[in-house]
Amino acid sequence: MNKQPLLILAICFILGIVFQDKLLLRDTLVYAVAVVSFGILVVLFFQSYFLHKMRPIFLGFLFFGTGIILHFYNVPTFEKEIIVNGKETIVFRISQKLNSTEKYKKYTGRVQAGKKNFLSVLYIPKANKELDFTHYYKAYAYITQPQSPRYDFQFDYARYLKRKNIDYQSFISKEILSVNRDDVGFTDNIRQSRLDILQKIAQTEMEANAKAFLKGIILADRTEMDPSTVEDFRRSGLVHLLAISGTHIVVIFGMFYFLLGRFIPIQFRKYVILLSLVFIWLFAGFIGFGNSVLRACIMLSIYFSFVLLQRKPDLLHSLALSVLIILILDTQQLFDVGFQLSYFAVLGIFWLNQPLLRYFPKQDHYLKKLIFNTITISLSAQLATLPLILYYFHQFSIISVIANFFIVPFSEIIIVFSFLMTAFIALRLDFYFITMAYDFAIQILLKAIHWFAEANVLFFENVPMSLPEVLSLLVVVYVLRSVIIKFNVKNTIRLGSFFFIFLMIRSGYQICENKKEEILFLNMGKTKVFLIKQGDKTCFWTSESPVSKTALQFIIKPYCSSRRIRHFDIKTLPASVQKVVFRNTIYVVK
Repeated sequence: MNKQPLLILAICFILGIVFQDKLLLRDTLVYAVAVVSFGILVVLFFQSYFLHKMRPIFLGFLFFGTGIILHFYNVPTFEKEIIVNGKETIVFRISQKLNSTEKYKKYTGRVQAGKKNFLSVLYIPKANKELDFTHYYKAYAYITQPQSPRYDFQFDYARYLKRKNIDYQSFISKEILSVNRDDVGFTDNIRQSRLDILQKIAQTEMEANAKAFLKGIILADRTEMDPSTVEDFRRSGLVHLLAISGTHIVVIFGMFYFLLGRFIPIQFRKYVILLSLVFIWLFAGFIGFGNSVLRACIMLSIYFSFVLLQRKPDLLHSLALSVLIILILDTQQLFDVGFQLSYFAVLGIFWLNQPLLRYFPKQDHYLKKLIFNTITISLSAQLATLPLILYYFHQFSIISVIANFFIVPFSEIIIVFSFLMTAFIALRLDFYFITMAYDFAIQILLKAIHWFAEANVLFFENVPMSLPEVLSLLVVVYVLRSVIIKFNVKNTIRLGSFFFIFLMIRSGYQICENKKEEILFLNMGKTKVFLIKQGDKTCFWTSESPVSKTALQFIIKPYCSSRRIRHFDIKTLPASVQKVVFRNTIYVVK
């Protein structure tokens, strides 16, 4: 507690949030927690030997209780009464554009239906023109309230939306009328300015995939990116290159710091840091204060606050303080996958980067330092986030390690080049040769990523992973540091013991799951899926051939990873089949 008080208090705060989220304490119990927390706060002002010794424990309970209280007031009401359902004429304005589907453009927005106001995901036919932030829109829509899935292996989209305080989906199929807004605020103007730049990028002479890449890597807009390109990034383990995150913010901060340092005298160097921080916050505001951007800006600002105050920077202090700030503002952020991956990546870099660097030659040159540090940082982050990636996405590509070795060292050049291209396009500075050079460079990059993504032999999917397995594997990563620092029998046996515990837990889950049999009937839109599980084998019968990507992505693959299926077959149900009889039980298919 004396060495890392903020980190321990942040962990207590997180445990309080998790406790409340799982148990959902009622009003009376939460008020009791509030009274106890207030009592602890009062006690901390008194001085005595006993209180001095108990202060760390009291502080831990105080932050634990605070986590419970804040999350209580931040948990959406899942039993909320349905106020709108069915066909309605709605008036709406958009607040964010989401990734498009094959049929629809998607937005989130504030909707008014009659006298009711609510947040909704809006589905607009792809043939319609783009919506903007300076108009109100009126249309006829079919409004539904998403429901939680019937089975545990299915993604709970309703819960995901409710964590964002969104309760409805609105499907628009007819004409959309628009009128200029007379209440456009500062935030909407910023959003519209970003949208204008995105439209300018779309009008350039670059290839479509280069335009989409530029929009994603700088302006955090992947809404129109080709699904095959996204799949290449996913399979090669380079999705982090598209997401505006810590790497992007640090590179952009470094770019501003370098440029300002050329004009401001060295005795005013602290003002260079301050102005660079101001610029990255302005940049973050311009692209919409996405969660990953906000996390990176807060961490970087806290880190350099230590520098400006002439105190030794501490990565764990910066990390813990940023966690507390973000979760106090919104406790639901804890359950965002990006939030968890970003902080585990930082912890992994802190824990493993320096030990790994010892196995590389001395970094006595800038180029060596850049390449070796990039490799070890990338490897450290991947090792730390691997258990979570397996838990949430059930897939892993060994090629991602190799791909990161080759691509990530050039990420700084790619980000800076992309930032300058965006600035030129925003200012309408048309440098044809620069544009063509950027297009050529991105085409080569995308082809390289596609080549890595095609290494199917090194790509593993449907990997089962439970929470106990994740925790035990994280312990293995934690112990790995001692082996890297000092490779001896004692440390190796210790690492092997924890890895053996992980294998025992994994084998136990596999044995228990293989003893179960299951018969399910599911609907996914027009697709019907009937499945029979016996041990580690499952046969899926679908109502269409070939099976749709939607059924494969949201039913078959999640089921295989959840139920630890090693072998499965996909067959087509004959169109004439209306009932299925299995072990003297009749299952109605139609």
